Amino acid sequence: MMKSLKRMRKNEKEKFVIPKSVQDVIPIKAVYKDGIFLVGNNLYSKTFKFTDINYNIASDEDKQELMKGYWAVINSFGAGVTVKMTINNHQLDRAEFEKSILLRYEYDGLDNYRKEYNDMLLDKAALSNCIVQDKYFTVTVSKKSIDDARAFFNRVGNDLTARLSRIDSKCLPVNAEEKLRIFHNFYRSGDEQNYNLDFELLQNQGCDIRDYVCPDSMDFYNDYMKINDKYCRVIFLRNYGTFVSDDTIAELTSINRNLMLSVDFLPTPTDESTKEVDKVLLGIQTEKANYNRKQVQNQNYGATNYDLEQREAEILEVKNDMRNRDQRLYSTLITMVITADTKQELDNVTDTVFSMVSNGSTAQFAILRYQQLDGLNTVLPFGVRRINCFRTLTTESLAAFMPFNAQEVRHAHGTYYGQNTISGNMIFVNRNQLLNGNCIVLGVSGGGKSFFVKEDATSIILANPNADVLIIDPEREYNLLVNALCGEVVNISSNSENHINAMDMNKNYEDDKNPIATKSEFIMSLCEQLIGGTVGPKDKSIIDRCCRNVYANYIKSGYKITPPTLKDFREELLNQPETEAQELALALELFTDGSLNTFAQPTNVDINNRLICYDILDLGEQLLPVGMLVVLDNILNRITSNRTKGRTTYIFIDEIYLLFAQKYTADFLYRVWKRVRKYGAFATGITQNVGDMLQSNTARTMLANSEFTVMLNQNGSDRLDLSKLLNISDNQTEFFTNVQAGHGLMKIGGHFVPYANEFPKNTELYKLMTTKPGENI
Repeated sequence: MMKSLKRMRKNEKEKFVIPKSVQDVIPIKAVYKDGIFLVGNNLYSKTFKFTDINYNIASDEDKQELMKGYWAVINSFGAGVTVKMTINNHQLDRAEFEKSILLRYEYDGLDNYRKEYNDMLLDKAALSNCIVQDKYFTVTVSKKSIDDARAFFNRVGNDLTARLSRIDSKCLPVNAEEKLRIFHNFYRSGDEQNYNLDFELLQNQGCDIRDYVCPDSMDFYNDYMKINDKYCRVIFLRNYGTFVSDDTIAELTSINRNLMLSVDFLPTPTDESTKEVDKVLLGIQTEKANYNRKQVQNQNYGATNYDLEQREAEILEVKNDMRNRDQRLYSTLITMVITADTKQELDNVTDTVFSMVSNGSTAQFAILRYQQLDGLNTVLPFGVRRINCFRTLTTESLAAFMPFNAQEVRHAHGTYYGQNTISGNMIFVNRNQLLNGNCIVLGVSGGGKSFFVKEDATSIILANPNADVLIIDPEREYNLLVNALCGEVVNISSNSENHINAMDMNKNYEDDKNPIATKSEFIMSLCEQLIGGTVGPKDKSIIDRCCRNVYANYIKSGYKITPPTLKDFREELLNQPETEAQELALALELFTDGSLNTFAQPTNVDINNRLICYDILDLGEQLLPVGMLVVLDNILNRITSNRTKGRTTYIFIDEIYLLFAQKYTADFLYRVWKRVRKYGAFATGITQNVGDMLQSNTARTMLANSEFTVMLNQNGSDRLDLSKLLNISDNQTEFFTNVQAGHGLMKIGGHFVPYANEFPKNTELYKLMTTKPGENI
């Protein structure tokens, strides 16, 4: 046995005292508010929680890089510490979970749709695993005082956070209240919602902290235990090869029930490891020499002991790895506790785990007999180890017990977007938690883009009374849904009775006290679009002057009188002495007094409805670019006004590639896209012409900078362009290659999440949202 392991055992050794109460079973001596636990004689432990990453769907090359990153994490723990990596599977409280995701009834005439949507969510929740998987590192060290321990854990925490961030995993220290919740929820499974520990109050009262986390009863048997009314069993990995599959941990923790799995590893000092390897190598070579000498004496020349040869090759490989590949040695122990409601169920789950491990490998689990209590305290993230069944592994072999599997997205107060294809869990995204909440939805015709957007808009209207939804619809696909949800459809064309004043402006139009500058810039873009050319410096000065003049009285009135129109702007141009002004006025005549004057009229539609659809299908070729500019400006007015009211605005732009076809609409959209976040708004663009969109540098920048991207079924060339732009691996590309409608890949922040969303067809909502011929009847 290595000296470091002997010292560790000596430090951890305690006199056994027969527990007289359930509190005595819990190995906690003292608890500090920052999460440091005293768990033995001068033994302090602290737990760090880290997040999952998408290891399962990464390419082979990316997996190698992630594996190396995890090596660095393992190697960062120096000698003299015990490290416990714990995966905690715990089921969501179904009642609380369902309560948190269901929509409230508002008695506004839309509750029949809310009921349908709630029924859909309940059906999805029933199919979902409803398993939350938390991952922890618990580090235990022997220190003379809490101050020394605190300084040590601060260094470890900073280093651990930095190294995990390199593989895109976030790491945070767990405070005392959070860590005690882990034990409370395990010991009192089913009673999680009643955890109301006030750490400061208990500390001030001098209470035993264990009283608030311990179970009511614990009964121990030779191969299982009963905690309250739950049956538990601790098992350990007794036999396994030097190299195991990197999905072993993921497979073991994929069981749909409460369980914990811990991998304890003790780093061995490098000099001690080298001596130990040399010692083992010398022993093997001595055996080999003795064997060869005996064979020569027996005149059995050329005989070979293949077992000794293999052992020598293995130890030489270990020695070479330690010397050239930064490999270190670790004494490793793997334990697992599984839970069930009945003894029979516990036996069945145990058999399932045993078969999962033994199938196609040399690994073998075994039950800890007459050591269930010691095993339980070893598995739970207290930071103690009561079982001595070690296996020596190198860094590479230990890293094969990869804790990462699939990134889950379950934001608080998020919107439902489907189920994770890997884990089966529901996906909830809250755009407020992203750096920017803008979204791009991409896919071929029939891939489910429109349905995705309609479901998104519907859930916002039904779930959030404090949010407005604005839709730009160039294909007249949303009228049925908008009318059913009591929204306003604004038909915009040269012959329509609906008018939107291009000069509309509210006092919150821009952050500056004087919004004229921004509005003047918009009018310049509008004039350039109307006259079909670039306005010169003189023209810009004239336009800016006329803007200020026509808005003067409107601003003085406190934005209370009727705002000016393009007709007023043209009359102001005619009043200017410059020849350029007269030419501008002449160019605008068609759009103010001629047949294309729809945007020169006062606004006569209900722009205060919380659901507005701008139907621009009938805009002619000449009016389409102008119409899109005016609609975008009208939307900008709305979102700036909503910001002062504390309302959130969601903008959906279908066939967004049309806006990039014109320079002025593309530039204006780009400015809006960058600014909506600070206005409390979120923009979503939808297109099937991915190739056309990617030809625009502006569009490529918007796509690359959007934190939320939905990739449905793509054609060949678009797949390659997207993969290159967003750095998507071949494995991830498969999730939006030749898939059925409603299936694809989401980019949420820096994570890629494969998803599937199939809405029940026997609902009124489905008929309102589908675009398949015959299904919306």
